[in-house]
This record gives sequence, C-alpha cells and structure tokens, in this order.
Amino acid sequence: MQAIINLYQPFFDGHNWETVITSGQDWLVILSLVLMECLLSVDNAIVLAAQTQILPTKKQQEKSLFYGLWGAYIFRFLVIGIGVYLINFWFIKVFGSLYLLYLSVRYFYDRHNPDHAKQGTTKKVDNSKQHVLSLFWRVVISIEAMDIVFSIDSVLASLAISSNPVIVLIGGMIGILAMRGIAEIIMRLMQIIPELEMMAYGLIAFIAVKLFLSIPAIDIEIPNLVFALIVFGSLGLTILYHFTKKKKIRKF
Repeated sequence: MQAIINLYQPFFDGHNWETVITSGQDWLVILSLVLMECLLSVDNAIVLAAQTQILPTKKQQEKSLFYGLWGAYIFRFLVIGIGVYLINFWFIKVFGSLYLLYLSVRYFYDRHNPDHAKQGTTKKVDNSKQHVLSLFWRVVISIEAMDIVFSIDSVLASLAISSNPVIVLIGGMIGILAMRGIAEIIMRLMQIIPELEMMAYGLIAFIAVKLFLSIPAIDIEIPNLVFALIVFGSLGLTILYHFTKKKKIRKF
C-alpha cells in the first residue's frame, strides 16, 4: 500500500501543481509533450476514426469518442503513476497488433466477399440480443483497449523528457484532447471521400506491423517522422485518386 501511495503522491501535492502551472519553463516542456503526443498518436487517431464508422449515426460516433476521451484520461493518470513498469506490459502490444491486423483483414475480406459480408451483417442483427453489451458500448470498449495499447509509447517517451508526473499528466491530457480532434477530422473526411476508409484499414495493417516490431524481443522502431510521411502521403494520394475518378465520371 505504501508503494502505491509513493507512486501517486506527486499528483496530490498542491505545491508541485503550483510550481508547474506558474513556471514558464515547465509550460515549454508541456507544449513539447503535447506536440509529441499528437505525433505519436496519429496511428491511434486513424484506428479510432475507422472504429467509429461501425456506429450507424454521427451522434453515436461523436459520443463514443467523448466517452473514450474520459476513459483515456483515467487510464493515463493510472499508467503515469506506474511509469517505469510499463515496459513489462510488452505483451499488450502483441495482443493489440493482432487485433488491429484482424480488423484490417476482416475489412478487406468482407469487401472482396460482399455476399459473406451481407450474411454477417444479417446475422449480427438477428443475434443482437445475445450480446451483453450494445454495439455502442462494444465500440467504446474497443476504443479504450486501443488507447491502452497506444498510450504505452507516449507515456514512456514523455517520462524520458520529464520525470515530474504532473508535467507528463498535463501534457498527456492536452495531447489526448488534440488527438481526438484529429480523429474527428479524419472521421468527417471519410464521409466526404469514401476511399479513405479503405486507406485507413490499409494503414491499420501497417500500424499492426509497426506495433509488433516495437516489442522488446524484436526492438525495431519505425521512426515517427517516416510514419507521418507515409500517413500524409497515403492521404494525399487517396484524395487525388478520388477527385481524378470523380472528374472522369463527370466526363462520361
């Protein structure tokens, strides 16, 4: 019990909070953490945007992101306290990467087998009462699971910049909020340009590989700059393809 108290004591130290909030130098560190959080969470935003598309209405999609936001805040508070022990949770990355790969493979399989996808959809509707939780809450739980997986790298990287958990917590909370904004932008773009959904699931497969390669046993890290370039490059090519295709249709 004393060990737990020692881990979380800095969060409840009023003087520590006062020092951080009134320090210009600490706010520079916080801003750098926010920027890093956004860069590290581009992959998370893509996964979240794709997951929310399962829900039938825009209101439910936005609501699921809102609930996921509060869950992410609570989890972030807990894991920052444990900080240095997160490296022991490498197996979460393995399960996370397998789950992401499953999402991608299932999407492309259903896309190339529309009859199977329709049967699966009908089956889900008919057996909806067998689920303990509704589709909405299953999506929220799925979002929380992905938050847990992707927050590991963010927290470890943040603690490497600052050992003060209050600074890391403030930077993480602002960064999570900014990342949710990115997810909503991607979600709206997917509604305007349908091809982005296929691109998103292709990137999810790539993210699964990226996540698996980062486990300690393999320890191959794809630089965040390279990943960001791949994401924005894929986005640009998909948008270009969409409008080129649309232009050709108009000619005919």
